[in-house]
Amino acid sequence: MYLTKEKKEEIFAQHGNSKTDTGSAEGQIALFSYRINHLSEHLKSNRKDFNTERSLVKLVGKRRSLLDYLKAKDIERYRSIIKELGIRK
Repeated sequence: MYLTKEKKEEIFAQHGNSKTDTGSAEGQIALFSYRINHLSEHLKSNRKDFNTERSLVKLVGKRRSLLDYLKAKDIERYRSIIKELGIRK
């Protein structure tokens, strides 16, 4: 399994307020980004895996929604998470 409990805690500790703070927008965006990167690598070698492709599109949409929410609420937090994760629109 590519996403263990320890890896999730590490992502939330690095990008959220604490390792148990799974509700922060930054933590969720970081987790979605990790999963998106993993699925993208999978699709490079498995081009006809359409179920994974659909999952990837849904994850990108969820991350975009969270980024839009964060941009509307607090532009500084939005800019910092974009810079930290290397996401560009």
